Amino acid sequence: MNNTSIDENGSTMSVLNAKHMQDEEAAFSYLEDIIWPSGPICPNCGVTDNAYALQGVRTKPSGKYPEGKVRHGLKKCKDCGKQFTVRIGTMFESSHIELHLWLRAIHLVCSSNKKISASQLHRKLGITVKSAWLLGRRIRKAMQ
Repeated sequence: MNNTSIDENGSTMSVLNAKHMQDEEAAFSYLEDIIWPSGPICPNCGVTDNAYALQGVRTKPSGKYPEGKVRHGLKKCKDCGKQFTVRIGTMFESSHIELHLWLRAIHLVCSSNKKISASQLHRKLGITVKSAWLLGRRIRKAMQ
């Protein structure tokens, strides 16, 4: 399968170099456009397009992120008041792996002629073998 495409300037670029494959905020925006074409749907109460984006929210401080990690794509429902992201109810839920790495892994798994191993994903994505194994397993299960 061909991993290149033509950009607006007429030059070739790799699909893996697309903005949503490199940037976390762009990855959330890309996935929201696919899953919620008519606006966000609250997974708790099911209300459509009655949520607002929360900006600048961070996780609790940790050793790796002393100031906390920015929570991209976080929304809050105006009806039930609960927070949610586009990850809820998908294979990305409860995963600490960044969404843009998930999108890259999906592309690699779907574009390979044969089964791609966890060690190959580990090398290409720069994550641990255990995380790569989890990614591959969840992606293959979602494809069934």
